[in-house]
Amino acid sequence: MSKSVLSDATIRATKPNNKKDVRLFDGSGLYLLIKPNDSRWWRLDYSIDKKRKTLSIGTYPVTSLADARKKAFELKKQVAEGVDPSINRKASKEQDAKVLEEKERILNGQPPIDSFKYVAEEWYNKKMQQMADSYRGRLYSRLERDIFPYIGNQPISDITAQELLTVIQQIESRGAIESAHRTLRTCSQIFNYGIVTGRTQTDISASLKGALSSVKGSHFSAITDIKQL
Repeated sequence: MSKSVLSDATIRATKPNNKKDVRLFDGSGLYLLIKPNDSRWWRLDYSIDKKRKTLSIGTYPVTSLADARKKAFELKKQVAEGVDPSINRKASKEQDAKVLEEKERILNGQPPIDSFKYVAEEWYNKKMQQMADSYRGRLYSRLERDIFPYIGNQPISDITAQELLTVIQQIESRGAIESAHRTLRTCSQIFNYGIVTGRTQTDISASLKGALSSVKGSHFSAITDIKQL
């Protein structure tokens, strides 16, 4: 950084101009912007990819001169490394907003974004509306009873075939063999919907074919036959 020229005494002694902004420069793009109402904002001008940009790095005196210099130094290091701090800051804010939204969803009893339940409900609302009410009711009841309590809040992309099999086998263990098959088929459709919408890469249910007991006296149709779910 070039030689700093500002001091706290200079900042305190500078009065606002009631007609225009006042800028007190400290070197290397850092300056204090004093508004006509005497609000004081630290700003950093920098150039990256042949573009001139400005970042706000706090207000004075909450952010002291020494702290402003430290922040400016760290931001200039990012620029020197080819990182645009304004883009970095935007990404950080978006991530913070996403975390906050996730917390609010959980507090409100809603599934986390891109969890199995979130994707399943989206699939259900888009793909099942043309089906009979009784059919849709049975399908959703199976999910609500047998799937959501166990893997509903997990990210759909993190669920393993073993985890899904364990859940499906719980249905099978109570003698509901046909229901276990139907629920597995429904899960397959949800995973495939997750694939085409970019939430996951694999239909893990496909590797479970043959893992369940056969349904006696019944010929199960292909997994793509949605009306038989």
